[in-house]
Amino acid sequence: RESRLGEPPIDSMEALVEALGPELATHLREPFAFFGHSMGAILAFELVRWLRERSHPLPVALHVSAARAPQYRLNHQPGPEPDERVFLEDIRKMEGTPREVLENPELMRLVLPALRVDANLYRKYVYHPVEPLPLPIHAYGGLSDPNIQREHLEGWREQSDHEFSLKLFEGGHFYIQHAQAEF
Repeated sequence: RESRLGEPPIDSMEALVEALGPELATHLREPFAFFGHSMGAILAFELVRWLRERSHPLPVALHVSAARAPQYRLNHQPGPEPDERVFLEDIRKMEGTPREVLENPELMRLVLPALRVDANLYRKYVYHPVEPLPLPIHAYGGLSDPNIQREHLEGWREQSDHEFSLKLFEGGHFYIQHAQAEF
């Protein structure tokens, strides 16, 4: 995101959580839950940890979708940023961007910067272990997701000292677009 005048740009998950946490905390009323898809699952997870560290109310549950459990990023060393060809191929494989957008150079010029920012935030994310969250975690995923396997989703079990559930749907990384009614 663009930073406000005089503020450093948000270039890490930690900086994003530090920017969002105080804003979010003022609007939380119990009961509430968090849902995050893909990189948003890690963001939701880190926001819950931020809230806990500051003794704010916690959600009644964390719902994570199409995301590896954070411990897969323990001691993570980010690789180089992919070139545009590789990045676009990765976007195509995930099947979340409509073909009409992918085939329209003008639209791609508009959406590509936001997609790159999201991808870079996740690419740089490094997990730091702390005690499990005191709330249920519910994980969801697509059976044919090219990047997220069942064991990646099952790993979320380690992040909760409460109930854990896992539900898989037909579809890939953006299964949720095709399984809305079932979801």
